[in-house]
Amino acid sequence: MKKQALIVIGANEFQVPLVEKARELEYETHVFAWEEGAVCRDIADYFYPISITDREEILKIARKIKPAGVISIGSDLAVITVNYLAARLGLVGNSLYSAQISTNKYEMRTAFRQANLPCPDFRLIDKNGIPEPLNMKFPLIIKPVDRSGSRGINRVDNREELDQAISLAIRESFGGHVIAEEYINGHEYSMEMISYQGEHYFLAITEKFTTGAPNYVETMHLQPGRIELSTLNKAIETIKSALDVLNIKNGASHSEFMVDGDDNIIIIEIGARMGGDYIGSDLVRLSIGYDFTRMVIDIAVGNKPDLMHHQTSNRAALVKFILSQRDLELFEELQKFHSEKIYSYGNLRSVITQPVQDSSQRSGYFIISCPNRNECLSLVGEH
Repeated sequence: MKKQALIVIGANEFQVPLVEKARELEYETHVFAWEEGAVCRDIADYFYPISITDREEILKIARKIKPAGVISIGSDLAVITVNYLAARLGLVGNSLYSAQISTNKYEMRTAFRQANLPCPDFRLIDKNGIPEPLNMKFPLIIKPVDRSGSRGINRVDNREELDQAISLAIRESFGGHVIAEEYINGHEYSMEMISYQGEHYFLAITEKFTTGAPNYVETMHLQPGRIELSTLNKAIETIKSALDVLNIKNGASHSEFMVDGDDNIIIIEIGARMGGDYIGSDLVRLSIGYDFTRMVIDIAVGNKPDLMHHQTSNRAALVKFILSQRDLELFEELQKFHSEKIYSYGNLRSVITQPVQDSSQRSGYFIISCPNRNECLSLVGEH
């Protein structure tokens, strides 16, 4: 009997668990991406060196493949192509409107504002410059409307710093558009959910750690995150409403939000994909027991996801990124004295001497799994 085919859009390191899971489930994998950096090439059944933005060329090939589903878990840019193909091939996905609004921070914020959902104040800035008057108080966060991985993000504390930050963000933006965003002081979290036929199911809460100003590069993720139950429940309901506004009905979602000093939930942004940085593919399974990757595949091929398959006793999991020589030494100490706690590691390379400005400059990672959060944090010197 011929295997069912799955089309995977994107081939970077975050897609590896998806291709591996698809093959474990005995699907025939067809992976599309630029050849450079395509680490999935060697594990896919078929690899096509085609840009993930070349939707029409991929569609021509897809019609011949006749896939059971089309998927991606680690790229906002891939979301548009995935849903375009799903719509043209009559497969499960989200609407093209959903794909557009969930991959553009300005359109997303506009939709949240119109729905009276809590998000930072914002202004759109394009190549023509700053709208005058800006009418926003410093500090501000400047970011491209269409990038992820901390690319082009800067905090600016005064008008003199603004032009340079905008120029940097515009250079990083695919379309040359940027938003100036109100700075929110608080604790940052992300939330993983799975949606099936318009119903949203909470999976996990992650606490985020960053380098702080000016670039806020993510240094570590802890799951489950430390948050009051009442606050978590409020966040879940807020995010579910936001997913409805974004018309996300099927598949994974990764929602980033802040909790301020008054316990208010402020939505930062939402992606119609699994959380990157090993959050969705590894931490969810290690800490809660859900097979998030399989859920994404099941939904893409038209099956109801298994929401009951999880472990009875929760653990904790943490991914730590190597940004400095001290981080590298910490990893070496863990290997020597606590190797049983290390679940995986990779991408190790020489540590750069200048401050890391986006996630692509990180020098590797390691994931640890422990019975509880305190032990995870203690092992990496956090409290």
